[in-house]
Amino acid sequence: MKLKLDENLGQVALAVFCQHGHEMSTVPEQGLSSASDRTLIETCRAQQRCLVTLDLDFANPLLFRPSDYAGIAVLRLPSEPSHDDLIDAVV
Repeated sequence: MKLKLDENLGQVALAVFCQHGHEMSTVPEQGLSSASDRTLIETCRAQQRCLVTLDLDFANPLLFRPSDYAGIAVLRLPSEPSHDDLIDAVV
């Protein structure tokens, strides 16, 4: 699956997704850090990537209608997630 990892998820999350065979792209590597939510989601749409984020704004279907995008995955994790927490959220 083609995913874009938001800047609020770090290298451990990136490694977990890669280990599970996902094709990854990150917000920082594409120079989109601090971009508006709209810019970020439109970039994901253009690249046909599912956005993976901790940002609860993306969970609002009135702002971001799920059918308009390749996917939006808003993860709910503890404030200091363990490796196992990340794996549980992904699989």
